[in-house]
Amino acid sequence: MIPSKSTASPLPWLLLLLSVTTGLVDAISVLGLGKVFTANMTGNIVFLGFAAVGTPGFRVAPYLAAIAFFMIGALVAGRVGKHHAGLPLRRWLFVAALVEAGLLWIAAGVAIGFDVAGQSPGYKVFAIIALTGLAMGFRNATIRQLKVPDLTTTVLTLTVTGLAADSSLAGGANPNWARRVGSIAAIFLGAAIGAWFVTHGGLVLPLLLAGFLVLAGTLACMMHPAASE
Repeated sequence: MIPSKSTASPLPWLLLLLSVTTGLVDAISVLGLGKVFTANMTGNIVFLGFAAVGTPGFRVAPYLAAIAFFMIGALVAGRVGKHHAGLPLRRWLFVAALVEAGLLWIAAGVAIGFDVAGQSPGYKVFAIIALTGLAMGFRNATIRQLKVPDLTTTVLTLTVTGLAADSSLAGGANPNWARRVGSIAAIFLGAAIGAWFVTHGGLVLPLLLAGFLVLAGTLACMMHPAASE
C-alpha cells in the first residue's frame, strides 16, 4: 500500500479526526460496557490480569471477547489492504470507512434499549463489544499499513514519549510536535464528548456520531487530489 508523504496530503487531517472517534469509542466501552476497551488492547491486557486473580469489578469474558474480535477485525483489514495494493488510495479508504462506520452504526442499533447502569440485557454488552472491537481492529490494521508517522489514532504512549524525548529540552529538534499535540488533543476531545453523551443519554448517539465522523471525514479526504495517487 502506498503511504502518503506529501505535505499536501489530507491523511493527517483524516487521522486526527479518526483520533477523535477513538476517544468516543473508549468512552462508550469503558463507561458504558463495564470497564472494557475496544479500541486500546493494552488496557484490556492489564484488566485481564486483574480479572485473572479475582479482583472485584473485573470479568475475564469481556476482555477476551474484545481482544478476540479486535484481532479478527485486524486480520480482515490486513487482507483488504493487500487486495488494494497498487490501487488508488481513495478506494481503499472508502472501503475501510464503510466497514468501520457500518459496524459502529449496527452497534448503535443494538444499543437501543440498553440500560447502561444495569448493564442489561447482558447479551447486548457482548454484541456491542464484538461490533466495536471489529471496527477498531479493522481501523488499527488499516492505519498501520498507511504508515503515517505519529498518528496511530488509538495509542498515545509513544506519542507522549516522542513529544518529550525529541523536545528541545532533551536536545532534540521537536519533530512533528504539532501533529503529536494534535493527536493527544483529538483523543482527549473525543473522550470528553463521548463521556458526556454516555452519562447523559446512553450509547446510541455517540456510536452514531463516531460512525458519521469516520464516513464524512473519509469522503472529504477522498475528494482531495492526492487521494487519487
